[in-house]
Amino acid sequence: MYLEGRGHTVECAETVAGALAALPKAQFDVLISDIGLPDGDGWQLLERLRLPNSIYAIAMSGFGMSADHVRSRDAGYRHHLLKPFSMKDLAALLDEAASERQMVS
Repeated sequence: MYLEGRGHTVECAETVAGALAALPKAQFDVLISDIGLPDGDGWQLLERLRLPNSIYAIAMSGFGMSADHVRSRDAGYRHHLLKPFSMKDLAALLDEAASERQMVS
């Protein structure tokens, strides 16, 4: 609801399998994924999707060790938000993604 309230179109998937089925058909600029998913994890998801660099991927997780941040970056996430995070932090990342998108266009 927060993202839609900011004017974004949102596609949701609750599992790795659901995301793998939905995302190839979707047109999107930003991917926000939880790391802990019922049928795998967000790291596996991103590795299997092999998204173009133009997609701005954000991980969110309760896993906050340094190794978790490194693993997210290695998988292709631009940022690793530690839960609970503020909407201000998320908004800043979405603004950054929008700014980068404008530079590319």
